[in-house]
Formats: sequence, structure tokens, C-alpha cells
Amino acid sequence: QVSLVESGGGLVQTGASLKLSCSASERTFSSYAIGWFRQAPGKDRQFVGAVTWNGDYTNLADSVKGRFTISRDNAKNAVYLQMNNLTPEDTAVYYCAADTMVVDGTLRSPDFWGQGTQVTVSS
Repeated sequence: QVSLVESGGGLVQTGASLKLSCSASERTFSSYAIGWFRQAPGKDRQFVGAVTWNGDYTNLADSVKGRFTISRDNAKNAVYLQMNNLTPEDTAVYYCAADTMVVDGTLRSPDFWGQGTQVTVSS
């Protein structure tokens, strides 16, 4: 069991940066692969990125490659999503999720989800 909490969302202008955090209080957090997903109004949930439990492998969706990076600090029980050069198309609720492993670059069936954090990018 792990309780995920996202933070760092907000309202920014086009071209700005934001850093999202996904954290948990349980020590088991460091044993999970963590993924970021987003969902815009009226759209399906979309994969954004994933990182293995030890951080030695990361993957990002093509739509964010070159602008977003994903990293983790298991000593702080945290995973980060650094988002640069944001555009209005990045506007969504961003969720982090935990799964036992990364498969084919994503999380196939996450066991746990956070409540989400809103990111809004104005033009």
C-alpha cells in the first residue's frame, strides 16, 4: 500500500516551467516504478513518463520529449516531473501512479494513484 500525493501544479504562461512532485510517506514507495499521466477535459488519460524503482530507466511520451524530464530521489521518497517550455496543450490534471515495474516503457496496470494536481498553461 502506498498513498501518493502530487504537488507543484499551477497556472503559468506559455513558455514557463513547472516542477511536479509525487511523494509518499511509506518506505515501500522506493520499491515501486512511478509513472506520470495527464488528463485534459473531455480527453482520455494520457501517459507522460515513467521511471523504474531505482531510477536507472526513464521513458517519456513523444509529445513531451525534449521538454519534460522525470527523476526520483528515493532518499526523499519523491519522484519529479520537470516541465519546461509549457504550452496550452499541456493543460491537464497530472496524476502520478505506482506499479511494480515499467513494461514497454509505461505502467501497464498501476496499483495506486494520486489525487492529481492541476496544470494550466495560458496563451
